[in-house]
Amino acid sequence: MAAEQEAHRFNPPVDFVKTPCRNVCYTSGFKIMQINDKTTTTVWPRTLARTWTLMLLLATCFLYWSRMAMPICAVTMAKEFGWSKTDTGMVMGAFFWGYCFTQVLGGHASDRIGGERVLLLSTSSWAVLTAITPLLTKIGPRPLVTMTVTRFLLGVMQGVHYPSLVSVCAQRVTEGERGFSMSTLACGCYLGMMLVGGVGSLMLDWFGWESVFYGAGLLAFCWTFCVWKFLFQGPVFSFDSLWINNNNIPESSKINWLHLFREPSVWAMIISHLCFSSTYYTLMSWLPTYFKDMFPHAKDWVFNVIPWFVALPTSLFGGSISDHLIRKGCGTATVRKLMQFCAMGAASVFIFLLCKTSSFVQAVACVSLAVGLSTFNNSGVSVNVHDLAPSCAGALYGVMNTCSAFSGLLMVYMSGYIIEMTGSWETVFSILALVNIIGVTIFIVLGEAKRVDQLDQPQII
Repeated sequence: MAAEQEAHRFNPPVDFVKTPCRNVCYTSGFKIMQINDKTTTTVWPRTLARTWTLMLLLATCFLYWSRMAMPICAVTMAKEFGWSKTDTGMVMGAFFWGYCFTQVLGGHASDRIGGERVLLLSTSSWAVLTAITPLLTKIGPRPLVTMTVTRFLLGVMQGVHYPSLVSVCAQRVTEGERGFSMSTLACGCYLGMMLVGGVGSLMLDWFGWESVFYGAGLLAFCWTFCVWKFLFQGPVFSFDSLWINNNNIPESSKINWLHLFREPSVWAMIISHLCFSSTYYTLMSWLPTYFKDMFPHAKDWVFNVIPWFVALPTSLFGGSISDHLIRKGCGTATVRKLMQFCAMGAASVFIFLLCKTSSFVQAVACVSLAVGLSTFNNSGVSVNVHDLAPSCAGALYGVMNTCSAFSGLLMVYMSGYIIEMTGSWETVFSILALVNIIGVTIFIVLGEAKRVDQLDQPQII
């Protein structure tokens, strides 16, 4: 009975109103667009969309607090436990090993049953793990081994997050608003970086590194309770309701994946995302250590907060301007390439300039501009997956994130090794800039924005 009630809530009886280009119906405040006889997409009404956008933004914020707790505390923990930079790089890189394993699974599950359910389950899991991390370091065999395993498991649990967000956006948001929606949700990342950089740094100084992990776990657990209590109805954790076959969710299992991966535009998107994410993960992981090494007397909150404060308005601006250009008649592919050029090409200039500066103010300015420009990726490659394959956006984004997680793992570890052996941050930043240039060049040459997942079905205009 519970499963039937849950199915009815997401699949209420409807009457379709046919138009020349699509079938549209309205029921219980939802707008349902039928792409063909078998696949329908339920779009959130405006009020519900705003509520869910706020909650998903907060979930991303707390996720990044949890994820960045280790890089923020890395210097303190390395001193306490006697880790070298190679050891620290191994601990931070373990996250990406785990991050690889659940990307595709999380995206496929989200495409099939709805990303909201997947996000609720994953957030509750990593919230508990983050909160008990300090306890595990005390009861485990060795802190280095314990933290490496814990970071791996954290990556496994958080790996489904972004594929689920992409799937939710593809299913619940209309095409002309996806750029701004993804950019808004991405602000959760920058807000989380600000919180862990500002509040987390203060907690680190006042209460010790353990408090940073406690704070992230507690906030994420509160989010889980609020979503379960107020936005979900019925037995969310029931396997009968969780794995019910929902006809309103596009089924990625029907996609011709072999055909999909023969498309050059798909590979251009994957490679560009791989290059961007590798650079971004490495910067996030090592920037706190860079500032500690180069400017040991600088205040932590300055370099841990200002770049992400800059990223908030730039992300919203990028999403707004991309949607505006598309509505004005600019080609979607052209807009995506322009956004990606800003995110990778222009940002690389400021990453490279980090090699040449010896001033703390100039270093913070370069990092802030590089991070701010990188947010244009949210309306570039991150939305391009909706353009190419909206019916399997979550699963395809999972493939993209799996590739980028592997490359991110290698880049984070390799950067730690280079710094350990040579003491040269210039080499690291030069490599990151080069990787970005390669990725954006491939996307500009081969990238497209036309659908390639189901070429025989009509598109919604």
